[in-house]
Amino acid sequence: MSKQLGISIYPEHSTAERDKEYIKLAHQYGFRRIFTCLLSAEGNKDEIFHRFKEIISYANELEMQVVIDVAPPVLSKLNVSYNDLSFFQEMGAYGIRLDLGFTGLEESAMTYNPSGIKIEINMSQGTKYIDNIISYQANLDNLLGCHNFYPHRYSGLSYDHFIKCSQQFKEKGIRTAAFVNSPSATFGPWPVTEGLCTLEMHRDLPIEVQAKHLYATGLIDDVIIANAYASEEELKALSQVNRDIITLNVELVEGISDIERKIVLEEFHFYRGDVSEYLIRSTQSRVKYKAENFPPHHTEDIQQGDLLIDNELYGQYKGELQIALQPMKNSGKTNVIGRVVPEEAFLLKYLKPWSKFKLTLKK
Repeated sequence: MSKQLGISIYPEHSTAERDKEYIKLAHQYGFRRIFTCLLSAEGNKDEIFHRFKEIISYANELEMQVVIDVAPPVLSKLNVSYNDLSFFQEMGAYGIRLDLGFTGLEESAMTYNPSGIKIEINMSQGTKYIDNIISYQANLDNLLGCHNFYPHRYSGLSYDHFIKCSQQFKEKGIRTAAFVNSPSATFGPWPVTEGLCTLEMHRDLPIEVQAKHLYATGLIDDVIIANAYASEEELKALSQVNRDIITLNVELVEGISDIERKIVLEEFHFYRGDVSEYLIRSTQSRVKYKAENFPPHHTEDIQQGDLLIDNELYGQYKGELQIALQPMKNSGKTNVIGRVVPEEAFLLKYLKPWSKFKLTLKK
């Protein structure tokens, strides 16, 4: 299954009409997942059922997959047993997410529910919870994983913990998801709304950079906007993120040649395998354009994130594209033709030997 994008809706804080408009717009930009939450839902069982069913039915018409966040106390409130998920089947849910779980045995049994409803496990705990569930011979085809999000500033996951937790699920072949924050969105399930994201380091980053980072780790399959409502501009930006190849936004300096511009933006790049501590080297351009002229210009000293093309003073290296990994003296043989935008420079560390990558002009 291909990597997917998702949105979140909170019917208790909005109207069915507004939610449907948002779902329709997200669908137009290729979003296929929807997260919603019963943890904060108020009302009796019938009220909750009908409120959520209307929205879920609309999403299902667009072939979008709705996962509902629950916990054992919520199930008790609704008088729903772990061994009878027909309530969620009738609601039209694709899956239920267990924000809190049981002992492992119950979750394992839930993966065999006759409705085929997916059971999504909280990925952010850092315990052996998933191993325990699997030890009860769970049906892995019906297991999903999804991180938490954190509305309180500074309470989001640390990067190291995020990696540890994500690896626990990914190494078992379980589909994974994490949340990003929409800077323009105004609400989530709870009164506190200081942004909603899984990783604390993402809270103030542009939404597409958050997604690029999650995909770059190689540990997250699906990226879901946690808060509502993201702007159309943000939905479009996320839809354009390459989910398989690291794509970096760059700025180019004025006065570079058409050939240099073409090398940066149009050529196929891969990270040469015999790596340097100083440079990411994409060397095919020096072969393809060896007959072209590359006169010296913009030969100032080099900063981390700079885009470089060796000029004709560098002999056989003429025309080679590089990205600087750290500051360097410039001998005058290298043209500094642009840079990776500062907010994306940290993504350079996710390029590995032989990684393919793309460079696109910042809009």
